[in-house]
Amino acid sequence: MGAVLISPGGQHYPVAAKLVFPCTNNIVEYEACILGLQAVIDMGVTRLKVFGDFALIIFQTVGEWKMRDAKLLPYHEYLEELVEEFDNISFSYLSRTNNQFADALATLSSMLQVTDGLEIEPLKIEVSRRPVYCIALTDEPDGKPWYHDTKTYIQK
Repeated sequence: MGAVLISPGGQHYPVAAKLVFPCTNNIVEYEACILGLQAVIDMGVTRLKVFGDFALIIFQTVGEWKMRDAKLLPYHEYLEELVEEFDNISFSYLSRTNNQFADALATLSSMLQVTDGLEIEPLKIEVSRRPVYCIALTDEPDGKPWYHDTKTYIQK
């Protein structure tokens, strides 16, 4: 499971955990939300906007949906305790297509074989618009095109 913390300046802080106990998808979503809240509390954040693709948690937390699953009640109560740590906190639903980075973290953490803990410095993802290596020759030394030898070989 994963969460991405984004500062007001746009800095991304990915957090992820591998759950090694049996649980439902809804429990995983609560675990991810709580993981993110605990991380920002540890950073000293007091104002927070939470965006998530976990509709159940978002709508239960803002009071639009009722709590019906007894297994989720301890998670919901703990989440409410964490909410009290903030001066200002809001929860908003975000479609899954707009939450791809958190989903990628969840996939990554589920695929890794981790026995204890693993800490990886924040990821840097660059967008490359051209190859790292390219042939910088504009003219061949012999005046023939670069594919001349290949073309000659194929024609034989």
